[in-house]
Amino acid sequence: MTEALTDPARLDEGLLGAMRNTIDEVNQQVGSVPFVRLQLLLSPVVESCRRLLDGAVPEPLLLDLRTIAARSYSLAGRLAFETRDDDASRSLYLSATDAAGRAGAPWRRALVHMSHALVTLYSTPGIAPARTLVDAAVRDAQAGTSVTVRARAHALQAEIAARAGAERHAKAALSLARYDIERQHGDDSSTSSFSSAHLRGFEGLCELYVGNPATAHDFFARSAHALSAPRERVQRSIVSTDQALARIKLDEPQAAAELLHECVDAASATGGRVAAIRLRRARRELRPWRDENFVADLDDHLIDSLGA
Repeated sequence: MTEALTDPARLDEGLLGAMRNTIDEVNQQVGSVPFVRLQLLLSPVVESCRRLLDGAVPEPLLLDLRTIAARSYSLAGRLAFETRDDDASRSLYLSATDAAGRAGAPWRRALVHMSHALVTLYSTPGIAPARTLVDAAVRDAQAGTSVTVRARAHALQAEIAARAGAERHAKAALSLARYDIERQHGDDSSTSSFSSAHLRGFEGLCELYVGNPATAHDFFARSAHALSAPRERVQRSIVSTDQALARIKLDEPQAAAELLHECVDAASATGGRVAAIRLRRARRELRPWRDENFVADLDDHLIDSLGA
């Protein structure tokens, strides 16, 4: 890498492969290694991509380098968000969007837009900025060749619509996501994972916001049970927190608090910012029972584990 940074013309396939492997290794450790450590592991790849793209890289390798840059910048943007550096996160996502746009595959830019939309939803007031990014992701996904990315984009579009109270729009987007999931095959252009288990979480969210909380609870329970891989630990804790919200809506606050204890442990272990935000929102929904012992126990657990 030192030689290639000194003379970008010396970049070769072997070095690109090593950069891909590093990104894969960091991505696979999300949920099992603290986000700050993952940032340190990824930062050499991010900086190398920036410097190489400013140099005279061999033309046949340029598209691959842009693809690697888009992946590394996007993952770094997610990690910066998780460590509460929102300015750095926005800058990295802009760089990722630019690199993905130059990589020649619209579905790659759709992935960046979706990741950016999710962090924007939790770091920017209002739903409009996230909706803009999701709509852009859907356009790119529809223009691309990855059915998996298209399914994920439609599912996220359904969530945004449900959060805005647009029931018909949410159901229409969910129908498209289900259709895409059923058309998935082994040779999809994207290696990103989006399965029926992930979709059930989005179906639960739509039911939670514009449907039946009992149905939402069942979707969440099935989704959380299926999300068993270490890489899915963060997502599982988020889904379980939403399941607790459904229990509150079903007037089962003590059962909700019991489930939230598990979510606190998971959020504490992973350091996930979204999981922590969702937990605090769920706790606010328990205010009518704030004098109950089960809420006091949950508060103690939140303070001990998350400091809030």
